[in-house]
Order: sequence, then structure tokens, then C-alpha cells
Amino acid sequence: MYSEFSIASNSGMSRLVKLPALAVYSEKSMEDYMHYIGGTVGIAALTGAAAATAIYMACTPNPLTPPVDIYDQSCEIPNSGGARQSRLAPPGGVTSFLYDDAKTLLEMMQRGCRISENGNCIGYKSSKTEYSWLTYGEVIERSKNLASGLVHIGMKPGQDSFIGIYAQNSVEWILTEHACYNQSAVIVPLYDTLGPNACSFIINQAEIKIVVCDKEEKAQSLLERKEDTPFLTNIIVVNNPSDKIKEFALEKGVQLNTLKEIEDLGMRNPAPILPPNPSDIATVCYTSGTTGDPKGVMLTHANIIIDASAVIEQLGEHAPKKTDTMMSFLPLAHMLERLCEVTVYINGGSLGFFGGDVRTLIDDLKALRPTIMPAVPRLLNRIYDKVIARINGSVLKKFLFNLALRMKRSELEKLIIRNNSIWDRLVFKPVREGMGGRIRLLVCGSAPLAGNVLTFIRCALGCVVVEGYGQTECVAPCTLNIQGDYSVGHVGPPISCCHIKLVDVPEMEYYSKNGQGEICIKGLNVFKGYFKDSQKTSETVDEEGWLHTGDIGMWLPNGSLKIVDRKKHIFKLAQGEYIAPEKIENIYLSSPYVGQIFVHGESLQSCLVAIVVPDKEVLTSWSKEKCIEGSWAEICKNKAVKELILNDITHLGKKAGLKSFEQVKDIYIHSEMFSVDNGLLTPTLKTKRPDCKKCFIDIIESMYRLMG
Repeated sequence: MYSEFSIASNSGMSRLVKLPALAVYSEKSMEDYMHYIGGTVGIAALTGAAAATAIYMACTPNPLTPPVDIYDQSCEIPNSGGARQSRLAPPGGVTSFLYDDAKTLLEMMQRGCRISENGNCIGYKSSKTEYSWLTYGEVIERSKNLASGLVHIGMKPGQDSFIGIYAQNSVEWILTEHACYNQSAVIVPLYDTLGPNACSFIINQAEIKIVVCDKEEKAQSLLERKEDTPFLTNIIVVNNPSDKIKEFALEKGVQLNTLKEIEDLGMRNPAPILPPNPSDIATVCYTSGTTGDPKGVMLTHANIIIDASAVIEQLGEHAPKKTDTMMSFLPLAHMLERLCEVTVYINGGSLGFFGGDVRTLIDDLKALRPTIMPAVPRLLNRIYDKVIARINGSVLKKFLFNLALRMKRSELEKLIIRNNSIWDRLVFKPVREGMGGRIRLLVCGSAPLAGNVLTFIRCALGCVVVEGYGQTECVAPCTLNIQGDYSVGHVGPPISCCHIKLVDVPEMEYYSKNGQGEICIKGLNVFKGYFKDSQKTSETVDEEGWLHTGDIGMWLPNGSLKIVDRKKHIFKLAQGEYIAPEKIENIYLSSPYVGQIFVHGESLQSCLVAIVVPDKEVLTSWSKEKCIEGSWAEICKNKAVKELILNDITHLGKKAGLKSFEQVKDIYIHSEMFSVDNGLLTPTLKTKRPDCKKCFIDIIESMYRLMG
């Protein structure tokens, strides 16, 4: 259960740092955006290439200076069992709060108001081309009024009150969150992909009495399950509810109000602020694991602020500033987005919410013109694929694109990052403009970003792209690349607020003496425990305070961490060999024909099989070349297609050093993508392995029968 994320920034300006989540959008819903951003790559005439090269070389800027030696990024702590620390932390220690005037999320917003001189804080799309803004002062005042209103309708000030928020990213989300902080209450995000059963479980476990909903449909779904959630007494909706939903709420014995009504109530009946302590719980963030009920991760104000502080400290001059504007569209229900926003608020920056529909993302970006934008690897992969598909249709375009990429890559190797070279103007400009034209920080979360795509994004956007690693239980990041490190395939050293060690996993032949093992984290960003679940907490955090992530890592010679495997999902084959399916899947996913894959094995079987969802664009193009006709479903059933993909992934497996028993022996080509909507992916795009097995069990059994 881990997420990787990347963070990008323009040279000489800044830098930073796994979903409505972008991860849950369908292929179709992204088509307009993908067509625009990948539809053209500006290319100059071939006769201008020599002149462009000469000008390019003559105008090379100075390289950036990394905060530590990129060839010696972390150090081992003496007598610690091999634990390593950031070179930015004191020997054997960790860093804490960066700012004395911001040790809680309530103080964070107040600091942002001072730093920005009451500048723009949060914005929303008010027309196709414009954003409207609330200042920091307005956010603070409205949050205070909302908090007073919540107290008036029954919220008890203090840590015993848990308030649910069931909404997309919006102004109202932030107002509700900070209303909780005004009274030391705890915010509990709910989200659609948890499913109704999980939402009921959370409401009951946290004894949530009040839930704020952005849409009437969400209020309707809560009311329909009122018998399962006896604690729920109040639902607050953002917009005026219909008479029908009012009658339904009355019938269910639930008080229904609008957010404005509660704000106005609080304005008339102000309650004294009860500021939280740094050690108080700020949020219970439920993770939607692949099995069982969701687990409530308890994160304190100190956990979140200190993690953000370590990130800001490492990024130095490249961290968010009061002049920055961030686009918010990764889900606030997950900690990566919230951590990014904290780094913006604490330094007085502003944040605009996308319109709620990815099909209008181009318009949102053009209107907001953000300097910071979170994304997900799936989006960046599609951008890359579209660009490559376009240039492959022209020898001239392909030649100049590759030349531009080589020239920009050579600068990366010299620690030079920029977006104003002649290659940026002639070749990469459409990619930048597709993201609003001003991006200097790009945060990519929820999954690893392939090395070739990472390099392309660095070159095309003129950005420093910094990958990191983390999970909800340590807020978000616990490692982060050193800016200026142009290499790929690793997630950087520990950030300065925590230590990391690797512990033996003998059944998988990973040993700490070889610099390999399960990743364990200890520091001020590690969570307080799972809410009302001491057993799972003790299974995850050992007696010495080390958080066991279940991910397998290895230390590289430069002191950075590489993620190599996953401990949790290993299983044995009939001959007793251990299999780590995610490692195999990651190798097979490098095939251009494979969009998604689920590798499966059983203890009574001696070999592996897989369900493969092909890359539709690549396979359709190949099928046309081979004169294979028919619908997409018919193409997927074609024997030649199966043979093509099986041969290609087998070749990749051999090349990567997979043993014979680690290679799949049969595959089934499935035409429909795994998604959150069909229950085969978690909201952070991780495969729900038990659900995939259940969905494809008949096919799996058929493949095993045919193999005898």
C-alpha cells in the first residue's frame, strides 16, 4: 500500500512536495483533454535545426545547486540497525516545525493570512474564463462562523467530535475542515468510491453525527441508509435542497440544513474558539484497502505540519511562495492533496478548485493559469503516448523531437532546468500551454511514473521533477528526490523528519545486510494509530515505533531508496516457490501492448496466468497494420493478438531476469479497463486482487484446465 509522487519546478523559480479523484475518471471523459494536449508538437523546419542548436548552446543558463551532494544523499545512523537519515537533519535526529507561528493547521491558515497580507486564498470557477476568490481573512471568518453554527446545532467542542465531509474539492470542503480546527474537532472525509457499506461503517465507528454534503444525491444516499447509521442526526448540504429531500430527511428523523443557514446561525451566535494543540488529532483519513473494512488513520496536527515542514525545508528556494497558485483536483479525501495544499497555505499562496469535470479541465487550466498542479501518472502517460503517436507519423517531426529531447536531457545532466530554450518554443510549447502555460511545480501522485515519461515531462515542461514515496500512515511523503538529481528509478532519500530502515524478509530472500528489505519508517510524521483498532495498529507499528509499510526497498549507492517489490501480496505455487505478482506486473506493464494486467497464481497450481487489458490505441494501430478487423471486443479475442502480447511480455520477463516459474504461461485478453467504478481498482489505482480473482475466477479456472 504505497504511493509514489513527483514534484516539478522551473529553474530559478521554485519546487515542491496516490482521487473527485482523477484516477476514477473514465477513458472517454479524458479524451478531449488528451486530444488537445497531445494533438500537436510544435516542430520547426529541418533547415532551422543547425541554427537552433547554435542559439541553444549560446544561451545556456547557470545550473541549479542541489541542497546536498546528489551522489551522497543520505547517511547511516550509528548503532541503529542500518537506519538512514536525511543529510539535512541533525546527526541521529529529525527536524520538527519549520515555523514557530504555525504548529497546527489552524495557525497555518493564520500564518498564510499574515504572509500574504490577506491575499487570495481559495478560488472557484465563476465563469468559463474567470475565477472568483476568497481572501485568507474571509476564509478564516467564514470558518469561524461555520464552527459556531456547528456548535449551536450540537457539535461538542473538542476531540470527541467527528465531522464527516462528503464532497468534491471545493470552497465548502476547506471551510468545513477549518471550522473543525476552530473547535479542536476532527474532520473525517468520505468519498464515493468507498461504497455505501464503507461509508456506513465509518459513520458508525467514528460516531459521526453531522455530515456536510456538496450534492443532494449524497445526502439522499446517506438518508437511504439511516437505519444502519443511528448516530447520524444532521446533514448539511451546500445548495438549497429540494422539497423531496426535505420530506425524506423529516421522515428519517434527520435535520437538514444548508451550509449558509449554519454559517448565518453561527454569525448570530458566536462560540469561543477552542484552538487545538499540535498533538491533537486533526483528521481520521480512512484508507480503502483491498480487503475488509477501511482503516481510519489518525493524523495529528503535528504529523501534518512537520511533514510539510520537512518537504518545504528540502525544497528550499523552490518551495511554494505567496505568489503561487495551485490547481486542486486530486481528492482532498487523500493526504497527498492535503499535504500539497498545506505547503501552499502555510506560505501564503492561493489555491483554485477545478470545475468538477475533467472534460473541462482545459478551460479550468486556461482560466486559472496555475503555477502548481497535482496530476497522476495515468494523465502524464497519456500525454506522453499522444505526443509519441503524433510524431511517429512524420520522419521530420520524429527527428526534431528526438533532437530536442536529447538537447534538453543533456542540460538535465548538467543540472540546468529551464523552459525558455528554442526547443521549448518550437517543440514543447503545446504541452506547456495544455497545462495553462505557467506550471512551475507538478505533483504527480498515486503510482510510479515510468522513467522515460518522467524524463519527457522534465524536458517538455522545463521542470525539476522530484519523485517521492510515502503512504497515509506517514501523512504522505517520507522520501523525496533531491532537486537536481536527474536520474530515474528511485524515490530519493528520507526527508528530514523521519528515519528509514530496511528489515529482513527471508521468505522473499531480501536481507538488510545486502541493503534490501521491508521499508520501515520512524519519525514525527508517523501516525498515531488506527482509529479504534489497536490490533491492526500493533500489526503495523512495532514496539520501537517503526511503521512497517509492507513495501520492499533497496538502498542505492547514492543513498537514495528504490522501491523493488511488495511484501503483502506474495503467495506460494505448488512447488513451494514464492511469487510477488506486483513485481511481475510492473515488468509486463512496460510492454506497449499492455494497459493493465492482473497476474494470478495458486498454491495448488505450478504456474501463473494473467488477465491482460490491452492498450487500445497501440493495439488498434497494430491490428490495422495486420489487417485484423472487427470491434474492439472481437480484436481482443483474436488469437494473433493473444500470441503477440504473450510473446512480448515473455520476452520482457526474460530480459528482466524473471525465473521460469515467475513467467505467466497463459493469458486472457479482456476488453474492459479495470476501474474504481467496476470495483477492480482502489481509489488510488491499486488492483483489488481479491475482487479481480472473484471477477475472473471462471476464466482463471478455464486456463488452468486447458493447461492440464
